[in-house]
Order: sequence, then C-alpha cells, then structure tokens
Amino acid sequence: MIPKHPRNPAPTVDIIIETGPRGRGARIVLVRRRNPPSGWALPGGFVEYGESLEEAAVREAREETSLEVRLLGQLHTYSDPGRDPRSHTISTVFIARARGKPRAGDDARGVRIVDPAGSRLPLAFDHRKILDDYIAVRGGHWPWTRTSAKKRKTASTRTRI
Repeated sequence: MIPKHPRNPAPTVDIIIETGPRGRGARIVLVRRRNPPSGWALPGGFVEYGESLEEAAVREAREETSLEVRLLGQLHTYSDPGRDPRSHTISTVFIARARGKPRAGDDARGVRIVDPAGSRLPLAFDHRKILDDYIAVRGGHWPWTRTSAKKRKTASTRTRI
C-alpha cells in the first residue's frame, strides 16, 4: 500500500563546469556556499516542479555563477542517503562547458576556477567523490566498472563525455 503522503528523496542537480583548454588541462568552477552546510561545492540545487534535469542544471549554473553553459552530458547519479546532511537527495551530475568569467550569484558567497585534481578546498556534500569520478572519466575509464580496456570498447553502455 502506498502511503497517503510518501516521503521521497528530493531530486537535485550538480554541474561540473569546465573552462579553459579541453581535456586534462580543463579547469572547473566551484562556488563557496552562502548557506549551511558551508564549504566549496559544485554549482547546483533542487529541481523545480515542471522542470527537466537539464533545465535545472542550466538554471542553477546561471543563478550561481552567472555563466551560460552548454551541457555535454551526464556523469552519474549519486543517491547515498547521507550525501546531504539536510535531507535525503538524489543528484544527477552534468558536465558542461562555459566561457567567460564567473561571478557569484544567488546563494553563492564566492566563486573560483580550480584544477579539479589539485584543489585542496574543503568541499561540501559528496563533491570530492564526484570530482574523483570526473577525473577518472576524463582520464579514459569509468571508476565504477572493472572491465578491461578491450571489453570497455565493446561492452560499455555508458556514453563517453
């Protein structure tokens, strides 16, 4: 029986916004959170009713960084119930490209362009894990599969970004 008022996780999006050269030299945009939990984070937020995940990603990028982004694809969906200390969320993470200089907006206190592998900034939520997965994907393999390179070429159903 379905409860009258089901309690479901909230859908969210996070965006890895690449700037600068493509490939391993790309740098990404992080925002300093204005509201708790504190720290640096990927731009992102809650999906609004009637909005697609893609629309939410573009909107959140614009609201938090003032950048217009072009989505390249999805990285992964993260659903650990403890990923957000405020409540249970499920986040679909997108990779995007942008040009221009980001400016903090909406609920962002600051903004930085960083090397995703070299940044030592304290990250909120599970964003260090997300960036580690992103680095692995950009390096040419999927961190959550353990197939050989030959099998990956023929058996992978994930789209390379």
